[in-house]
Amino acid sequence: MLIGVFGGTFDPVHLGHLVAAEQSREQARLDEVLFVPAARPPHKSRESLSPFGQRAEMLALAIAGHPAFRLEELEKDRPGPSYTADTLEELHRSQPDARFALILGADCLPELAGWRDPGRIGNLAEIIVVPRAGNEPAKQLVPRSVNIRTTLEMPLIEISSHDIRRRVAQGRSIRYLVPRAVECYIETHGLYRGP
Repeated sequence: MLIGVFGGTFDPVHLGHLVAAEQSREQARLDEVLFVPAARPPHKSRESLSPFGQRAEMLALAIAGHPAFRLEELEKDRPGPSYTADTLEELHRSQPDARFALILGADCLPELAGWRDPGRIGNLAEIIVVPRAGNEPAKQLVPRSVNIRTTLEMPLIEISSHDIRRRVAQGRSIRYLVPRAVECYIETHGLYRGP
């Protein structure tokens, strides 16, 4: 079984995430895609993040009905920062017969060498590269231990969680940027509104 691992803060999940996950599933022939929300990402302050439970609930709403998409909350109760290498290690322990492919944006490739234990990441998963506008996959910067399985061919979707939060704070529409269920959740729970 080949399982895609799509990690991130997902604050909130948006259609760009879902298109990338579906194209990864199809083009890399993944049996399943796990959406793994980070509880404590090392590069973001806790205060700026919505609570883990709300981000997980929005993800569950967004992927409902897709038989190959699954929410994985293993980082919820883990102490300390959410490191990709630790997440992959835990997934291997829980599913020792599976192989894993980490879904990463092309903009993350140059940073991969500076992540915690990039060699371990390379031993635990292949990489699926999601193209980003203005970011040619910088494969020459990727650690040797990392195997790029595929670089997706897909439309470049310029949607960001940051922009969605900004739009909500300004009272602007986010229709067609996030799934309708996520839009309703944001509205019902009063997320991202300005002070």
